[in-house]
Amino acid sequence: MLNNINNNSGEDELIRLLLKRQSELNSLLELTRAINKNASTPVLIQMLEVIMRNYLQVGKFRFLIEKDKVYSCISKYGGEIETPTMLNNTWKYLCKIKSQESLSGHTDAVLSGYDYFIPIYHKNKALAFALIGNFNTSGEMLNNDLTFIQTLINVIVVALENKKLFSQRLEAERFKREMELAVEVQNMLVPLRIHKEPGVEVGSKYLPHQNIGGDYFDFFRLNENEFMWCIADVSGKGISAALLMANFQASLQGLAAIENDLTSIVERLNRIVINNTKGEKFITLFLAKYNEKNRKLNYINAGHNPTILYSRGEAVPLRLGTTMIGAFDELPFLNEGEIDIEPQSLFFNYTDGLMDHELQNYDNWGEEKLLEFVIANGERNPDDFNEAMMDHINMVIKGKPIDDITLLTLRIS
Repeated sequence: MLNNINNNSGEDELIRLLLKRQSELNSLLELTRAINKNASTPVLIQMLEVIMRNYLQVGKFRFLIEKDKVYSCISKYGGEIETPTMLNNTWKYLCKIKSQESLSGHTDAVLSGYDYFIPIYHKNKALAFALIGNFNTSGEMLNNDLTFIQTLINVIVVALENKKLFSQRLEAERFKREMELAVEVQNMLVPLRIHKEPGVEVGSKYLPHQNIGGDYFDFFRLNENEFMWCIADVSGKGISAALLMANFQASLQGLAAIENDLTSIVERLNRIVINNTKGEKFITLFLAKYNEKNRKLNYINAGHNPTILYSRGEAVPLRLGTTMIGAFDELPFLNEGEIDIEPQSLFFNYTDGLMDHELQNYDNWGEEKLLEFVIANGERNPDDFNEAMMDHINMVIKGKPIDDITLLTLRIS
């Protein structure tokens, strides 16, 4: 009779264990189905909590996941909720534990309120951990339940990691496409031909930094006696900066056709940039208009690297103007320069990429050295001058440029 009772008890325990195993498999199956359907993170966490509460009878639960060396609690229920700092401080007691461990009688006040600690590691890196409390399973089922909880959490962690990697890949693809669009827009802004005519010769060189364009230059004739040129640099990168520069180019050429003086053009450009960007981006530029009949040059330098005028063995930076446009609703000051131009004068325009490099050698390069180079090479034609400039930079500067480099050189007969 006793043997029959023992046999029946053993069979009941085996049946209970098999049913438990079946329930565990069903729970994992539902969870993996949700993951395969790309369920959101809150839905996955809710499913985890339902399994923990209703199936495993866990009364107190904290699930923390690592991000930038800080653990964030993404699931919590039961008991008095700790502050994020309190939970993060427990890691100093837990970081050396690589497997499930009982917290009964732990010296830390927070940890002593839990029964078990379950860590999730990958290649010796702690990805997440869980604290289990009010958990009454014991005996042969304890190790099974703890292992099952660890498996559940591991599945969730892997799913969240995959979501993060997928999101990063989408972001990388979006960024790549944005950069491609920015390059397309930038290529449309850069003049395709070099301007040459009896009164003026123009040479240019454009070197985008990492295939991302932020610079702009242009040269166009206004009428039979006048022409205008501009070199500019927009803050920021990407498609938004490229589109801003495209709008700037269109606005400049439109205003140049109806406005006679540079001051009015720059003031109106400032308002256009402010309206388009709400002060979040700005543009530095050098804008000049030359009259071939009276040989007068009018210019405005709006916070840009000063264009250098070379004439008769001397080099002079052209600094008069205003601050960058797009930074203030009204420009705080504006001084238009006007000078008489001698025959065979050379104008060298450039953006700040020419002066800024990763390993700046201040002894060999700077504005004073730049002026010396212009004086030494000012008799060259524009194309030769630009080539000589880049050869010189490569020789005296060891570091790479940290921004786009644009050179625009003009020789006025």
